[in-house]
Order: sequence, then structure tokens, then C-alpha cells
Amino acid sequence: MLIAGTGLIASSMLTSCNYLDVDHYFEATFKEDSIFHSQVNAEGYLWNTPQGFPDPGNIWGNSWNPGETASDEITVKWQTAEFWGARLTVGGINENNVPNWYLWYDMYKIINRCNRMLLNVDNVGDMTDSDRRLYKSYVHFMRGYAYYHLLMNWGPIINVGDEVMPTDKPADFYNLERRTYDESVDYICQEFAEALKGLPMPQQQSMNYFERPTKGAALALIARLRLFQASPLFNGGTAARRCFGDWKRKSDGKDYVNQTPDPARWAVAAAAVKQVIDMDYYSLYTVAKSKEAPYPLDESVPTVDFPNGAGNIDPFHSFADMFNGEGIPKVNKEIIWGVERSNGVTGYTRHSFPVKYQGWGGMSVPQRVVDCFLMKDGKTVQESPLYDGNLENTTARTENLGDYVLMQGVPRMYANRSARFYASIGFPGRYWQMNTASADKQYVNKQFWYSNDDAEAGKAGAGNNPNDYCITGYVPVKYIHPDDSYSKANGSAVIAKPFAIIRYAEVLLEFVEAMNNVTAATTVQTYDITGNLVDVSIRRDEDLMRSYFNQIRYRVGLPGVEDAVLADRDAFDKVIKNERQVELFNEGYRYFDTRRWGTFLEEDARSSNWRGLDVNRDRDNTNGNGGFWNLVQINEQNIRDRVAKPQMVFLPLSHSELLKVPNMDQNKGWDR
Repeated sequence: MLIAGTGLIASSMLTSCNYLDVDHYFEATFKEDSIFHSQVNAEGYLWNTPQGFPDPGNIWGNSWNPGETASDEITVKWQTAEFWGARLTVGGINENNVPNWYLWYDMYKIINRCNRMLLNVDNVGDMTDSDRRLYKSYVHFMRGYAYYHLLMNWGPIINVGDEVMPTDKPADFYNLERRTYDESVDYICQEFAEALKGLPMPQQQSMNYFERPTKGAALALIARLRLFQASPLFNGGTAARRCFGDWKRKSDGKDYVNQTPDPARWAVAAAAVKQVIDMDYYSLYTVAKSKEAPYPLDESVPTVDFPNGAGNIDPFHSFADMFNGEGIPKVNKEIIWGVERSNGVTGYTRHSFPVKYQGWGGMSVPQRVVDCFLMKDGKTVQESPLYDGNLENTTARTENLGDYVLMQGVPRMYANRSARFYASIGFPGRYWQMNTASADKQYVNKQFWYSNDDAEAGKAGAGNNPNDYCITGYVPVKYIHPDDSYSKANGSAVIAKPFAIIRYAEVLLEFVEAMNNVTAATTVQTYDITGNLVDVSIRRDEDLMRSYFNQIRYRVGLPGVEDAVLADRDAFDKVIKNERQVELFNEGYRYFDTRRWGTFLEEDARSSNWRGLDVNRDRDNTNGNGGFWNLVQINEQNIRDRVAKPQMVFLPLSHSELLKVPNMDQNKGWDR
């Protein structure tokens, strides 16, 4: 049961600084001794606390982090405050207008509540020792997760420890300095380790508590943080020196970000990831092969049963149904931690639908991303003989790929692609069913082209808002179900979408990336499932890497990695990075990946990475210059003015907050 009123935000802020605010409304209506007078009240306070976390699926507009529109895989024409990630990429964000500064406040509010719970839970008289241990574990997890949000946005944290911050101290009492990046990661991992001591195993978790974290979530977040800590930007790589070379803490001159490469960190990351895998509980989501309409596999794909091949599964539905609402998240063993319904995900699918269909039509995928998706033979578009880059060559007939329909007359560039491509990319001529609008036949079974003359989905169909159309010729469809429709037809509906905060495919990709970078056999320490540090021996194991990587490939109907590529670290590194791009596309990873690798500095604003079809021209080429079927540089302000500066690794800290806390250093490159 939730305690009424405790989720309300305090009406006033402390004059000292936001991160010290407490819930005055709560204290005025429900005193501490009442909260911890009984287990019912204490648990009400505990489970009211997560209301302060943002919807994890809010990664497009009004997002909790810069998100998809600040990455290099999604762009938009809009220049509104809603899509502030795009504003960041053109230099529109600074220390005076940080759009998500509310999150800084909300996370420290959660941290203060967690500290209050840890201080008082031992006083709850009717709570058993086992219930108390579980309670503390949830609190440590929440506190670690709040700091995780701060770290991902602003980097090195201010750690307030276990203290419940009072409001009646002199200003210098609150004048704290920041931890280094490594100190921050280590502390957050310690918090998740404390949580491991009491959290349930995933198989012990009732489906009624699907959204509560388990040991798997704590271990997986530790693994994710250790992978970041091992990556070049945070481990003395060229990007670390370029972005943070002279950024030192004022009090002791210590580097905020490590400037000396430590190869052993990759082994630590691999060991941390392996703890999740060795739980032997999680698996990739699959849907059984259809007897009536089997999905066709290329001859290069093993036809033995999954996970050793793709012979018994439907590759398209095994991937698509995990995101579009068809699959049941509560029984999906790929979702390590997630939410059953994300309003952020569900609502933002509307931005892939054209205006005529009551959408906003402006989510746009650049050609670079389209080209990252492999052909069905597992080869790149540069390598595969199946690829036809001539946009004038079209498919001769309609082809049924299982129950996915590839229509006649679309460019062959979009034929012979992987199932993951069809589940992710809305290309010109894609077949949109929109089944729930069947009461009005004009709104079902359509093809959208995105050309200038397409009155339904192109520039001509944008309506009164000239920004509501796709500017590349491609929209994301990863979360869109065949039944989804926003149209005004009777019965039109959109299926609710889950969102995986962590899924097992990410874990497997983390393992192969970390293992691929291990240079020598070594013994490292990591937290085990009980939250204790254990010694783990790590060496580059190609058999394990092949096994885990190939599962991801087989699940989407592709052949596994070639032995020669696996044996070549640099070649396999490129393959892994591309696999993360397409497997985790439009899930919020890419913004952070390109930063931890340091690649965003060279590639985010490179013009060749921002091409698309010529949406300002007609398909029949009546207005010349090659017409719509011509790959051109995207000529929109959000791309023309795009920059990639070292300071853009982290968001700036708010100027007003820095004035209150003199000891708190600003992030490198931003004005104080």
C-alpha cells in the first residue's frame, strides 16, 4: 500500500543547494516515527520512493538523458525544447539552461529518502530479520540506481554518504566536492553489491513484482558500469586525454577521469558480466517456427535448433515481438529488468506515423544506420553479393518472409536483408497493416514512401506543421505492432509497450566486447551473487565468445561470426560495435556507446554519416536532380549545425547550483 502524498515534490527548494532538499510535505503529514512504526508504513514509504525515477523508456522527447535525438542514429527536424537532445548536438545547451536539471534534484531527493530508511529501518518493531534484510537491499539498490542516473548524465558524483541531510546547518556544511569517475563507479557498484546480499533470485520473483529488481539486475548494472570503466574514454585512451587531460580535482589535484590505460579493467568487466551469465537463468527470447509460414533462412544459417542454429525459431518474431507489445514481458527471460508498460515508448511510436494517420511523422533514421543492418547472408552491404545499391532496381514480386510482407516495386536495396532490419526500419514502400483501423479501409494496409509527392507520408502530407515529416526517408519501427494505429477510425488502438532497462542480449554483447579486449590471462576481483568479492581468472576465450555472440546472430536468422574474424581483435571489434548498433538500435544505448568509445568526436558531425533519400523531390523525378531515389546530404539545421566537442561527453552542471557549492567543480569544457 502506498502512503498518500509522499510522492509530491516539495513546494520550496533549500537556499543551499538542490541535492540537499528533503520531502517537507511528507514530514508535515506523516512524521518519521510514524513511517517506521510498522512494517506496513515502512514498506509504503519504500515503494513510494521509485516514483521519483523517470520512465526509463523516455529516450526521445522530454527525455531523462540526451537520448536518441542526441545520438547518431536518430534525427529530427524539430528544434523545440521537447527534443532537447537535438539542441545539445547543435550547441544549444549550456550551464544556464540544462533541460533535465530536475533529475539532479529528484535523484538526490531519492538518495535522502534512502538514507532516512537505512537510518530507521532497524527501529521497525514488527519486521522480521529476513524482511529487514530484503528491505535494506531494495534501499541500497535504489540509492545506487539514483547515483547511476547522475553519473550517466553528469559524470563524477557528489556522494552524500549515509547522512540524512538536515536543513539547519551553516552553508559550509553542505559545501561538498565531487568524487572522481572511478570513485563514483566503485561506490555505485558497492551499493549494488550491498543489494545483492538480500535481493531475490529472478526465479524467486513473483510475476506480480515483475518491475522490482532482482540479483540479476544488480549484477547486470555492475557489469555495465565496469564495461564503461574499461572503455577508452574512461581508461586512459586517446579520447580520455582529449576530453579530460587537465581536468583535476581542486582539493588534491587528482584526475577526475583516469589518464593511464589499465588493460586489466577489461578483465574486470568480463568477470562481472560472467556473473550474470553464470546465473544460468536468462536466455534470449524466441518464438517458435511457424509450420504454416516459416521464415526463410539463407543457406549460410545453421538449421539446428536454437541456440546452436535457427532451425526451430521464427527470426522476425523472435526479435520484433519483444518490443512491439506482442510478447509478454513478465515471462520473457531476456528481460533482466524492465517495465511492463512504458508511456514514453508507447507515446513516441506516434512520431513514426504520418500526419494523415494522426502521427507526427518526424523520427528519421540516417542512411548510415540503414547500411549497418546486415544482409541475410550475414555480410555487410559492402561485402554481400545479395546487395543491390541501385535504387532504380526494384523487387519483381511480393515476397512473404514468414508473415512479414516485402512488397513488389520497392528498391532491391531493401530486399534480402536480415529479419532484424525488417523489425527495426520503416523504409520507403514498407507495408503498414495498422489492423485496428480496419473499420475504415483507407487507414489499413498501406505503403508509405516519404517522397515530396507522397500526400500521406511525405513533405506534402505534413499538414499545418511543416516540420512533421521524415527528413531521411526512413523511420524507426522497432516498437510498432502490426495492429497499431493512431487514426480516427473506430477501434483504432496502440498496444502498450514494455521497455527493457537491461536485457540479456546486452549482457552477451558486453561479454564478447570485454573478452575481445583482454590481452593476457589474469586474475581479478568482482562481486558474486552474494555481494562478496571473489577472485576470477580471465583469459581471452574464443570458444565462449563465439558461443555467446552467435546466439545473438542465430536469434535473428543470421550465420555466426567467421573464425578468421573472431581471431583478429581489431576486425572483431568492428563487428561487435556494429552488432551493438543494430541489436540495440533505438533503445537508448548509442549516445553512451559512442562516448565511451570516443568515436563520437570524429563521427557524430561527419557529413557522410548524415545522408538520406532526397525527400524534397518526387519519386517520378519530375522535379529533376535524380528525384527522391537519390542519396543526399541531409540539408536541415539540426544536421548542418551539428558539432561534436570534447565537453559534450557530460552535460554541464547548472550555473545556479555551482554558485551555491563553491567546492563543486564544473564539468570539463563548460563555463562555471
